[in-house]
Amino acid sequence: MKRQAIRSRSNQKPLSGIRVLVGRARHQAGALSAELRKLGATVLEIPFIEIRRPSSFKALDATLRNLTDYDWLILTSVNGVDAIWDRLAKLRLRKDNLKRLRIAAIGPATRRAIEQHGIKVDVVPKEYVAESVVRSLRRRVRGKCVLLVRAKVARDVIPRELRKAGAHVDVVEAYETVVPQSSRERLQNALRNPRRRPHVVTFTSSSTVKNFVELLRARGQRDLELDGILTASIGPVTSSTLREFDLRVDIAAKEFTIPGLVEAIARYLGL
Repeated sequence: MKRQAIRSRSNQKPLSGIRVLVGRARHQAGALSAELRKLGATVLEIPFIEIRRPSSFKALDATLRNLTDYDWLILTSVNGVDAIWDRLAKLRLRKDNLKRLRIAAIGPATRRAIEQHGIKVDVVPKEYVAESVVRSLRRRVRGKCVLLVRAKVARDVIPRELRKAGAHVDVVEAYETVVPQSSRERLQNALRNPRRRPHVVTFTSSSTVKNFVELLRARGQRDLELDGILTASIGPVTSSTLREFDLRVDIAAKEFTIPGLVEAIARYLGL
């Protein structure tokens, strides 16, 4: 979509007249949608990702009962934070053992989620990607025991590189991400309907990219479906995944956060 095609407006709010498709998980879409609506955008929420409990909490529960074995805890998302505190409550375990750990969090949202439980966060990397976590921790974890709590399927950069740095790293799955099949028809209908067809589609993780492609794959018309639609990526890993699927990266956030993504969309449109 050419910027000039949607800039011929004299509305007060900068994104008035812009339709933005938000594909975050249903329970997490609110923050991005709210920021876009503040700028006047019309938001269509169709989740590309669904967060589910793992098939078993056995490994996570065993780890939470033995937190004294660890020196560091790394949390990569709010979903991991929520899973830990949910299991602590169900197991009737106190959070005191968490307080003795040094904790690293990817991103301000994850940090806030941890601090809301009264736990101090020691490290938040400058960039909210795995590579930055490694740079922040490499010199601190030699000879230490590190617990990484994350999704069932995730990049192996953190455990691989920290082990190279001399850390003992245990990886525990706290949740899994799946394709929400109920979104398939809604997404395809939205892309076909001129009145609902988005000007911009937002991608906030590699999983949202992969699942978006999967949701369109049934029709086999991905290129045609996206003709004239801008893609907006939250960060370099997500952008790389878009390119892996031969999708453009039209808009890329400079700060890898939800506010950074919204700012990038408004800046790109020149409004």
